[in-house]
Amino acid sequence: MLGYRFYSRWLAERVFQLDETALTPAHTRKDGVDFVPTRPLVLFGHHYASIAGLAPMLGPAVAVFWGWLPALLWVVLGSLLIGCVHDFSALVLSTRHEGKSIGALCEEILGPFAKGLFLALIFFGVSLAMGVFVYVISLLFSWGADFDPTHLHQSITSFPEVVMPSGGLMLIALVAGWLLYVKKKALLPVTTVGFLSLLALIYLGYFFPTVGKSSADDWLEQETWVWVLMAYAWLASVLPVWLLLQARDFLNSLLLVLGLVLMYAGFFLQGPVFDAPAINPNPIGAPPIWPFVFITIACGAASGFHALVSSGTTARQLSNEKDARPIGYGGMIAESLLALIAVLACTTTLGGKTAWAKVYVNWGAVQSLGAKLGIFIKGAASFIEALGVPQDLAVTLVAMVVVSFALTTLDSATRLLRFNIEEIGASWGRWGKPFQNRFVATTVACGSILFFAFYTIDGKPAGLALWQLFGGTNQLIAGLALLTATVYLKQKGRAWWPVALPAVYMIVVTMTALSFKIKDFARDGHTLLLTLACGLVLIGVGVTSTVVRAFRRQDGMG
Repeated sequence: MLGYRFYSRWLAERVFQLDETALTPAHTRKDGVDFVPTRPLVLFGHHYASIAGLAPMLGPAVAVFWGWLPALLWVVLGSLLIGCVHDFSALVLSTRHEGKSIGALCEEILGPFAKGLFLALIFFGVSLAMGVFVYVISLLFSWGADFDPTHLHQSITSFPEVVMPSGGLMLIALVAGWLLYVKKKALLPVTTVGFLSLLALIYLGYFFPTVGKSSADDWLEQETWVWVLMAYAWLASVLPVWLLLQARDFLNSLLLVLGLVLMYAGFFLQGPVFDAPAINPNPIGAPPIWPFVFITIACGAASGFHALVSSGTTARQLSNEKDARPIGYGGMIAESLLALIAVLACTTTLGGKTAWAKVYVNWGAVQSLGAKLGIFIKGAASFIEALGVPQDLAVTLVAMVVVSFALTTLDSATRLLRFNIEEIGASWGRWGKPFQNRFVATTVACGSILFFAFYTIDGKPAGLALWQLFGGTNQLIAGLALLTATVYLKQKGRAWWPVALPAVYMIVVTMTALSFKIKDFARDGHTLLLTLACGLVLIGVGVTSTVVRAFRRQDGMG
């Protein structure tokens, strides 16, 4: 509350000097597909749901291996001083540069060389992250060995009970989008009916978790779910943003707000104690606590992916520049609350210090991302149980929150990747013209995501290895986006240190972490991961050097 009340106000009024009379790209480039002036409340829901995916739950579920205190401090202070500033800056910059993505607007601020490096980094980072997301969601949808339809709370990685409400939500969103934009119906009655319908579907999922299927043999396999999810992502990417994404994300944001209210209310009512140690500086087999806590928890504290959402979709729907403050800075605060409850759920609900130590026994035990997400689901559900909600229903509700937000990030990110590919195609002249077609660009985007969804190391899913590489990529994008904002403010003659200091810290942390990973990949013979990590370092050095040169030019002009 204090961070939003004072710091964000200072940034908005004194540093970026928001102008409510300025025409935004949603109006100047309105096309009814991507550039659509949107109500602030609806856009907040769309933005919030797009940034709050699996990452603010997965990251803390792994990072608490180093203790609850580092994770908690990074989530709270990192979001206020770095993450919120980053999201807000990217949104304002994009709004003032015709709704261009953070990669494309680099050309105007830093030059074509930086733009090319940034677009390549974004393509890789989004493809990798969504590949991990698709893999984890497919696990949650699968009928695994740990799933018992009569005892839903016993599941660790399998939650088929959310399949029916997830599919139903897509249909509800389509109807809501049509009613709001075609029939011009009022927002309140449409969203009220839509949200109550969603809650009813969750309740049906609780009663009919397998939609009438009697055994795992009748259920879709995990790999099949990957293809189903990508088919949905392809469709969501090419449809007008108002028809599916806006309504779906707004309803999802209401679900998350309800879930967070119940989780925090149950937490304070329950009054649990920490099972995890405050600091666990040298856990068995884990990389160093610094810098890897800051890499493992990306979304929820500071995330470069958010710059892509802010500049790629949100800026194209922002109706008034003044709304950038509650949507950009406020949206990140809301996401940090999700990461914070994830820290609490994974450190206070496992039944004591001995039980916690058995789950987080060594770094190898942390490598199952699906299992760690299951810990969050069961832990958060235990908070809701304290309010008198049946155990199985609480698990179903939290699992639906997790899956619905993973899906909103997947569909928004596929659209962002489409924009990225279109921008790359635009820089290739006539050779890139086919990639400026949204159907072709979306197909390429889905293909790159599928590669990482099916990527394995030694025949096993490369979830954690890719997640650590994603963390480095994500934080590198954040640092470079902040550097871009720094140059922009320097050019405008305004205070640039609020974005410069976070930028320098993020670059240092990321480069250090990638150096460690390069050593690990070289030692273990992971050629592809080694090549990708080296490429990330080169991109970081390239863009950073461009920023330094831009600063020197500005000083010379002064």
